[in-house]
Amino acid sequence: MILKLPGLIDPHVHLRDPGATHKEDWHSGTCAALAGGFTVVMDMPNNTPPLTDAQTLAAKQRAASERAVCDYGIHFGAGADNAQIAASFAAQCSGLKMYLDQTFGPLKLDGLDSLISHMQTFPREVPILCHAEGRTIAAALFVAQIYDRPVHICHVSRKEEIELIRAAKEKGLRVTCEVTPHHLLLTLDDCETIGAGKCEVRPMLATRADVDALRANLDIVDCFATDHAPHTLFEKESANPPPGYPGLETALALYLELVREGIITLDDLIARCYENPRKIFKVPPQAETWIEVDVDAEWTARGANMYTRAKWTPFEGRTMRGQVTRVVLRGETVFENDCVIAKSGTGRDIRPLN
Repeated sequence: MILKLPGLIDPHVHLRDPGATHKEDWHSGTCAALAGGFTVVMDMPNNTPPLTDAQTLAAKQRAASERAVCDYGIHFGAGADNAQIAASFAAQCSGLKMYLDQTFGPLKLDGLDSLISHMQTFPREVPILCHAEGRTIAAALFVAQIYDRPVHICHVSRKEEIELIRAAKEKGLRVTCEVTPHHLLLTLDDCETIGAGKCEVRPMLATRADVDALRANLDIVDCFATDHAPHTLFEKESANPPPGYPGLETALALYLELVREGIITLDDLIARCYENPRKIFKVPPQAETWIEVDVDAEWTARGANMYTRAKWTPFEGRTMRGQVTRVVLRGETVFENDCVIAKSGTGRDIRPLN
C-alpha cells in the first residue's frame, strides 16, 4: 500500500559541513534526508570550528546554498560569551543550541551565567534548544521559567527526564521535547551486537525501563528527531570513538514499526514528524510537497547501500518495513526509486537572508 504523507521535518541533524566533510556534507546528508522522506532538516552548530559568530554562520550558509538538495534550517551555537552576537543573528537561524552536557565538539557551557545570559537575551520568537540530561534539564526548565520563555529539550532518553518534562508541562511551563528512534528502540543490551565503539552516542543508550518510560509518555513528546550524527567506520572502531549515529535513512521505517506495534498512530507520527516541528520551529509552508511511502515494502538496513557518507548504521541487518518510493518538493520529483534526482543547491534556507 502506498501512503502519501507530508514531507517530514527533522529538527536535529549534524551534517558536518563545513569542517568535517569526510563524515558528511550538505549534499550527501540531504540526499540521505530525501531517501528517508525528509524535505526539511535543521543542522546543529558543533562544527569545526563551531558556529558561534558571523564568519562561521556565513560559511555554513554558503556550503548549504551550494550543496543542499532539500530545505534546511541552521541552528546557531551558544558560547560562553556570545549572547549578544547570537541574538543579533536570530532572524537568520532556526534556533539557538545550548550544550549543557558533554557531546561531540567544544560547545559545552559550564557556567550558569552563560545559560542565564542566553535565556535573557535571545529573541523569544526563535526557539532555544538544549542538550540537557538529568539535572541540567531541571536547570534549563527553571531558568526558562524565570525568564518567561519557551525551551526545547533535545533527545530525551531517561525515565526521570521524561517524567520531569511531563510534570513541567502539567504545571504550565512552556517546554517542548524530542525523542530519537534509537532511544525508543535500542537499549544498552544492544551494544554487544552493535559493537562497543559504534554504540557510543550522546545521550548514551539506556535501560529497558527507560525505553518503556519513553514509550509510555509519548503523548507529551512533541517531536521525533533522528540526531543524525555521522562518523566514519574507521573513527567509530578506533580507540577513541566519537559519539553519534547516522539515522535519516532508517527513521521512518522505525517510526512505522511503532505504528504497527500500536504504540503510536499514523496521525501521531505525522504530528511528531511534521505538524509539531513545523509549529515549534516556524517552518514556512512547502507548496506542492509530499512523500510517497510503500508501507508494506521490506528491506534490510545496510549502511553500505545508504546515501550517508558514514556508510554504517546501528540497525545493520535489521529487517525494515516501509520504504520511501517518491519525494516531491515544490512540484518537482526530487527522489524516486532509490535515486536522488534533485541537483545540488536546489534546497532552500527556511530563514533566507532578506
